[in-house]
Amino acid sequence: MGKNSSNGYGDEPELMKKMITGTVVLMKKNVLDVNDFGASFLDRVYELFGKRVSIQLISSTHCDPSNGVNGKIGKEAYIEDWVTKKTPVAAGEASFSVTFEWEESMGMPGALMIKNHHHSQFYLKTVTLENVPAGHGAIHFDCNSWVYPTHRYNYNRIFFANKTYLPSTTPEPLRHYREQELVNLRGTGSGELKEWDRVYDYAYYNDLGLPDKGQAKARPVLGGNPKYPYPRRGRTGRKPTKKDPESESRLCPLSLDIYVPRDERFTHIKFSDFLGYAAKSIGQVVRHEIKAIFDRTPNEFDSFNDVLKLYQSKLNLPKQKVGKLRKHFHLELIKELLRSDGERHLKFPKPDVINENNTAWRTDEEFGREMLAGVNPVVIRRLEEFPPASKLDLAKYGNQTSSMTKEDLEPNMNGLTVEQALDSKKLFILDHHDALMPYLKIINTTASKIYATRTVLLLQDDGTLKPLAIELSLPKTEPNSKGCTSEVYTPPCISCEDDVEGTIWQLAKAYVAVNDSGYHQLISHWLNTHAVIEPFIIATNRQLSVLHPIHKLLKPHFRDTMNINALGRQILINAGGVLEMTVFPAEYSMELSAVIYKNWVFTEQALPADLLKRGVAVKDASQPHGLKLLIEDYPYAVDGLEIWSAIQTWVNDYCCVYYDSDETVKVDSELQSWWMELRTEGHGDKKDEPWWPQMQTRAELIESCTTIIWVASALHAAVNFAVKDVYLKSRNTLFNTKPNLKPTSSLGF
Repeated sequence: MGKNSSNGYGDEPELMKKMITGTVVLMKKNVLDVNDFGASFLDRVYELFGKRVSIQLISSTHCDPSNGVNGKIGKEAYIEDWVTKKTPVAAGEASFSVTFEWEESMGMPGALMIKNHHHSQFYLKTVTLENVPAGHGAIHFDCNSWVYPTHRYNYNRIFFANKTYLPSTTPEPLRHYREQELVNLRGTGSGELKEWDRVYDYAYYNDLGLPDKGQAKARPVLGGNPKYPYPRRGRTGRKPTKKDPESESRLCPLSLDIYVPRDERFTHIKFSDFLGYAAKSIGQVVRHEIKAIFDRTPNEFDSFNDVLKLYQSKLNLPKQKVGKLRKHFHLELIKELLRSDGERHLKFPKPDVINENNTAWRTDEEFGREMLAGVNPVVIRRLEEFPPASKLDLAKYGNQTSSMTKEDLEPNMNGLTVEQALDSKKLFILDHHDALMPYLKIINTTASKIYATRTVLLLQDDGTLKPLAIELSLPKTEPNSKGCTSEVYTPPCISCEDDVEGTIWQLAKAYVAVNDSGYHQLISHWLNTHAVIEPFIIATNRQLSVLHPIHKLLKPHFRDTMNINALGRQILINAGGVLEMTVFPAEYSMELSAVIYKNWVFTEQALPADLLKRGVAVKDASQPHGLKLLIEDYPYAVDGLEIWSAIQTWVNDYCCVYYDSDETVKVDSELQSWWMELRTEGHGDKKDEPWWPQMQTRAELIESCTTIIWVASALHAAVNFAVKDVYLKSRNTLFNTKPNLKPTSSLGF
């Protein structure tokens, strides 16, 4: 080895060279994309012509004098055996070798630069360096990213070793690479984004409507508007519509290729599951749509028995009606839709709550239980004054105080008076009045016909909730009138349960279920978990480096959310989408959610703060979590406090490793930029709210991160995963749709 030969890093004499072996784990495009099985062949051709995948190590300890303070970059090494190694065709990862030439002047590798000169992208999972000299041992890189061909980027792809640094403790040779990577992820703020772009940016919800197809398909822009404030979504940059330059054009209705940063998209397994479940759901719906063609009242249920038939296993059609069927559907399509998927033919899964007893859902006990253990256990609150009052603007909406009286409640209160029950904290309310009343007139001009509801319940000695009264309210219809008209309904006597009185009570409970299920889907689920979290995801990727401890802490809890939200904008919450077709606010659904977002407060999303605000818990230092639940059998709160405590303990211990004082929080430049951008851009319509933590102390950081993780994980699970098991026929199938109920005269419009 010549002592004076050039080493490629300047005029230093060549030092002792050693070889570092590495293992690269990746997944080729042909494994994932059934539309491009030629990708692997073309990549092999590129290899033969010298267009390979190269990797260069970047030093974290030694700067390159010819390149400022940036770390020294090693010689190119190439992924080996790409042409000869057999890789899975259907699924799976493949490991490849790579050998690096290492010199003493390089120091310790802290990052790598990868260049893909192939035809196709691949998913880079990990790179592991073995036997790194000078006692460094193995160095691991968790990449988990798509790497597109080099011509798709105007910068080099950089990955960092599995180290964690605050901005102030980042090794000097890596600082520029850290900062530049964040610049790349922010993008330029202009132009339409493509699948290979890695840009995280903000936009209003201006892509839900189709104004070019007429006013009926137009929707207001949500966000950036005092009337319709909203969290920001990820920007796609599509061109505006012709009739409304403030609205963004939409993709083809059947397209699922809406832009999100490539690494935020579903994995191939998740996407396959998504398509599979979607196909299954479509089949289930189509089966009943086919049957509805022969129904004399196709847009409504004639009896509860019709609802139960949704869970039967077969689709039996009279032979004489097959000809009529042919006029509506292609026969081959029908055959495909009627294929078995392993759970019997195209049937809806039976909700657990009616597996044992088809009428169990009708009991008052189950009605009350679901407010604590159903799909929407986050709304019920303690009643602290009677009659229930309204917070709606008196000047605008008039007197909205409840018309309930003590005489309505006390006959069923087990001997208690209203005052005694209030004092002993035993009265609770499911209150959907204020949220819905401002929109009732306009909602009831559509096919939906609903009331705003208040339901008062008594906590009994056995821990169950007993409904005492339901109030159904409508806005006054007289010109220039304010206020509302209300009717109060109470449980029937035992001997009257099967009479008209019992039927009316069941119908009143149905209207409560309509309110609750619609509010659940639109607010508790979509707005308060999906929509409010997306700005946190965007800000985290724009302002916190992958080397930052808070980025590493939060990232796992954001998985798939941007992709789900994007698909939601494409097929669920858009004009004419699934939400508008199934939830009672119909075309006013998203507009209503924007109005309710006005009341969203970040600090109140913390579970203890939420329970205290709703009055279902009181502070008690003797209790494990510092709270005493007023309803002991409240699964959401009981289990939730355990989960909250575990998250908080983990976040506290984690943050204290990197932040030894409040001062380290204050001087963390990335953290401060993250929090500032989150407030002023991500949730920009609430930037001036006084309740935002100032992010000046460790306590504020710990509480904020705990709340973010809680909302993105446990809270979402509570309002999402119970849908299949708990939504029973009165909520999910009959009354969760825009109700075409035919009220009796005492309940009529």
